[in-house]
Amino acid sequence: QVSVLYFARSAELAGLRCETLRVPRQVTALQLWEEIVRVHPRLAVIRDQVVFAVRQEYVLLGDQLLVLQPGDEVAIIPPISGG
Repeated sequence: QVSVLYFARSAELAGLRCETLRVPRQVTALQLWEEIVRVHPRLAVIRDQVVFAVRQEYVLLGDQLLVLQPGDEVAIIPPISGG
């Protein structure tokens, strides 16, 4: 199980700011995204804009293999505009 944290638009689309999800221990970043979208289909609209932070390190969606430990934090970070 990992803690998934949702920020900005991802929190709006998911309807919550955090939750615990059961995911495979070894998974690519893209597979992890697909697991999260399966739970929250509305997140699919930000797929091309989102990055993860896994254990506070940025990870782009792709084939990078993640080895997750129970209790790891996965943050969903959509683009944030500011000025």
